Amino acid sequence: MKLITQDKFVNKLSLANPIHFLALGFGSGKAAKAPGTFGTLAAVPLVLLMQQLSLMPYLLITVLSMLAGFYICDKAAKDMGVHDHGAIVWDEVVGLMITMIAAPAGFVWLLLGFVLFRFFDIIKPWPIRWLDAKVHGGFGIMIDDVLAGIFALIGVQLTVYYLT
Repeated sequence: MKLITQDKFVNKLSLANPIHFLALGFGSGKAAKAPGTFGTLAAVPLVLLMQQLSLMPYLLITVLSMLAGFYICDKAAKDMGVHDHGAIVWDEVVGLMITMIAAPAGFVWLLLGFVLFRFFDIIKPWPIRWLDAKVHGGFGIMIDDVLAGIFALIGVQLTVYYLT
């Protein structure tokens, strides 16, 4: 079974390049199957570390990661010569960070956030699907996952509200 893709476009990126390393979700985007899911998994240790912070530093890191992501994803897409290639997963990393804003610590909450984020990222309900199709460049690569993260954030927070 092939674990790492040999895609000619992905091979244009180098993990030694810090921009490519981040765009590929610390290398997780090179997964031969389900790179978006592996990119989201790669975000888990980062989110666990960030959950030790108070809300304001968490938000600051998340916003800076999102803003940097506009450039990171755009640069990687241009270097690959493909818009929004599946291996570019920094948007998934940021999406999970958004999902877990102010979520309680704990495996169950992280699992819920992970599942909800992947659900909204894969299903792409309106307006996520529309943005994914109409908006291009680094902003376009990021915005659908940002919105999926917001949808999942709302789902996590509603669950917290009703169950705790």
